[in-house]
Formats: sequence, C-alpha cells, structure tokens
Amino acid sequence: MTTDTTTLPRTHKTATPGHAAPRRTKRRTAGKRRSAGSYAVVAAVTVFVLAFLAPFAIILLNSFKTSADYRSHGSLSWPEHWNWDIISDVWQRVDFTQKLINSIEISLGVVLIAVVLALFNAYAIGIGRVRWRTAFLVFFLGVNVLPQEGLVYPIYYLFKEMGLYDGKLGYTILVGVTYSAFGTYLLSSVFSSFPRELIEAASLDGAGRWAILWRIILPMSWPTLSVMCVFFFVWSWNEFLYPLVLLISNDNQTVPLGLSVMQGQYTSDPTAMSAAALLGVIPMIVFFLVFQRSLTRGVTAGAVK
Repeated sequence: MTTDTTTLPRTHKTATPGHAAPRRTKRRTAGKRRSAGSYAVVAAVTVFVLAFLAPFAIILLNSFKTSADYRSHGSLSWPEHWNWDIISDVWQRVDFTQKLINSIEISLGVVLIAVVLALFNAYAIGIGRVRWRTAFLVFFLGVNVLPQEGLVYPIYYLFKEMGLYDGKLGYTILVGVTYSAFGTYLLSSVFSSFPRELIEAASLDGAGRWAILWRIILPMSWPTLSVMCVFFFVWSWNEFLYPLVLLISNDNQTVPLGLSVMQGQYTSDPTAMSAAALLGVIPMIVFFLVFQRSLTRGVTAGAVK
C-alpha cells in the first residue's frame, strides 16, 4: 500500500515576524503617547490646583502671625510665634456672630424666593408654552446683564419710599427676585426639552397642572434645582454692593460688610485682615463640603442618560 503524502491546504496562515512587528510597534507607540498625554494633563491640573490654593495658604499663614512678625519677615514666611488670639479678637471686633446669622438668614431666604419664582416662571414658559415666550426669555436675559451700579440709585429711592430701607426682608426679596431671572432663563431651556409624553400620559390619567408640577416636573428637575440652590446661596453670601447701600445698621449687615471694617482709610493690619478673610471663607468651605454630592450630581445629571 502506498500512502498519500499530499498535504491539505492550510486555512490559516501564520503571521510572519515581518507582519507582527509593525503592529506591536504601533501599539507601543500609542501607549507611550497616551502615557505622555496623561502625564501632561496631570501636570497641568496640579499646577492649576496649586495656583488656586496658593492665596488660601497665604491667608492661612498670615492669620496666625503677629504684626511684628509680618513686618519683619513678610507674608510668605512661616510664623515664628503662632498668634491664636487673633481669631477671637477679630470675631469680637467685627461682631461676627451677628453677621454670620444675618448672612445665613438672608442667603436662605434668597434661595427660597429665587428657586420658587424661577420654578413657576419656567413651568409656565417651558411647559405651558405661553404666548410671547421668546419675548419673556429676552426680558429675563436682559435682567441678568443689567449692571448693579446702574440700579443702585433707583432701588435706593424705591426702598426709601416703601419703608424697606435698612431691612433684611426688603433686601432678601430684592436679591431673590433678581436671581430668579437667571433661574427662569436656565430652567426654561431645561423644561423646553422635557419629554412631552410624560405630561400627556399624566394628563390622560387625570393629573392637573399642580399635580404634574409637584409629582413629575419637580422630582425630575431636582438635580438642576440643587445646582441653582448652591449657586444662589454663594452669590447671595458674597454680595457687597447692595448690602453696602441698603443695609447700613450694624445689626443688619452681612459677613462681607463686617469684614470690610478691618480696612481703614489710613490704617491697615494685614494679619487681622487675613484672619477676617479666613473667617469669611470657612462657612463657604463647610457649605461646599456638605453639598458637594448634590452639586456633583446636578452638574453631571445631563451627561449620562
């Protein structure tokens, strides 16, 4: 018997070293490029974070220095003797407890007024589709771009005539209504892309306008509303021009106004000013740490569906 020594045709070809080498080289080159790009991004972010934290570090160092230490070694040196009494001195000099209570009350009131008004206005414009919708949006946008300096005298005269001058209630209503214009413009764009099928299905089930607002619109819009609450609180906390004109008594002044008294026309104490700035920024840091998760969820809510 003879055996057939013919070989069957191969269905798979083995890759030669000449073909595999370029692929491996490309992969290694791409990996090196990705690693180099990642290092560049990390370096840029590190530089940005250090530049952002540098002023806070300088304020923290100077907040616990003595005046003689500051004059002798400057603002960038490490304190030779830690002055722990300067915080309590500034606290009592500014009456920081009362200023802190006023800022918290006003900021919370502003957030409540601005968010409620913005929610109702945006619901009517974005969901209700009222007439002259574009004109309303242009009006609210115009309110946002008006400079505060041009409105100070009319508002001052109006508050004098209405008996709201030097009152926390009138100031809170003013700032809340002003911020609601921005909130209305923002929420209107969000509500205009709201799924109409949900609203129609709720209407067929017998839900009225109030039920649709509180049971459907509000829960689904809470991430955006949480971001608005954080922004409005921070903006109201940092307001300086309107409180300077409308809140003149010591019992009604806010934290920024209280800290401004540390700077005189002919006298200045850098260490006391640094301690005052530290007292002013600590509540904001605590606020962001408490509401960090809500802010992150609100910012990234529209990124993933």
